Amino acid sequence: MAADGKAQAKGEQAKGKVKKVLGGAVGNESLKAKGQAEESKGDLRAAKEKAKDAIKPK
Repeated sequence: MAADGKAQAKGEQAKGKVKKVLGGAVGNESLKAKGQAEESKGDLRAAKEKAKDAIKPK
């Protein structure tokens, strides 16, 4: 299940980055802001998954 969460985080980060760059390229501040928010959401999810792995018993 942790791998699924990590994959979801990477997907959110990638989609957010694309939206952010595309929004900046075409001058669409709304799209750029949505991309930044989605990328940040992916960063938070990745941090959560990393913390879960750190406390998981080996």
